[in-house]
Amino acid sequence: MHINEISQFNESRVQIRAYLTYLLQRNIPSSLPSITLENIMAGVKSIRKEADFVEALYVLDAKGNQVSDTISPSRALRRHDRGVNRSHRAYYYNAVRQKRAIMTDPYPSLLTNKLTVSASMPVYNEKRQLQYIVVIDVALKDVVKILYPSVIGRTFITFNKVIYGLISLVLFGVALLLLFKGTASLFEYGSHPADIDLKHIFESTILLTLALAIFDLVKTIFEEEVLGRYKRSTSLQNKTMAKFIGSIIIALAIEALMLVFKSALTDPTQLIYAMYIVGGVAILIVALAFYIHRTNVKEDEENTKVEG
Repeated sequence: MHINEISQFNESRVQIRAYLTYLLQRNIPSSLPSITLENIMAGVKSIRKEADFVEALYVLDAKGNQVSDTISPSRALRRHDRGVNRSHRAYYYNAVRQKRAIMTDPYPSLLTNKLTVSASMPVYNEKRQLQYIVVIDVALKDVVKILYPSVIGRTFITFNKVIYGLISLVLFGVALLLLFKGTASLFEYGSHPADIDLKHIFESTILLTLALAIFDLVKTIFEEEVLGRYKRSTSLQNKTMAKFIGSIIIALAIEALMLVFKSALTDPTQLIYAMYIVGGVAILIVALAFYIHRTNVKEDEENTKVEG
């Protein structure tokens, strides 16, 4: 599923870029007094042996013309593409412009027509003149192999999804029970206005609010953790905490209102306890606002690092 693969890529973009950059720089020097294509190809073959997740490797000259065959662990992807101009591709002009190793966004590969991520690194001579661009292609579906190279690690991801799915199913059942109980309690005393008890209306409201909070929690967990529907503007923690704590705040505020009415009619001295609840609600609101602010600041800093 492309959505899940893009989600994994976006969440771990910094780590993936760091590893691919390290892979290039460790095997191929970015600057040498005497650079030959044979030296570059020796490093390319070393990368091929070390990284089995690499889809294809090739070398371009300073003008973007491919000067090597396309090397790949898969025989079906090995091609004699020497002379093909790739100066219009992002992995070429971004590396030339930034003068450092870069990683592209996912794009349809010309080799496989599937989503692929490329990392490229410019190679200069002693006069800082561009000589070559080395390119690594990694299929988006294989990005997870960079993060979890072992079978155990990838199995653990599947296990996590199963557990999150089961928890979501159980919580969904709890939300349905609360919805049923909250709806049923509204009609316990009949439909005539004189039979309606204000206390039970508030209790039903609390049950329905909690049902809504748990349903939102289930929806968020299932979409983010099971389906992998990544939303860049809102993190899982930010959205889940904001909705869940917000629903608790509403429930506590309703409880405080009920206590105010009850105390005003029976025992006014009990109003102090309602004020305690109101104070707790105020503290939760301030804490939630601070949490959301700090989370947004952290996300902005991470996005700035990725763009940089």
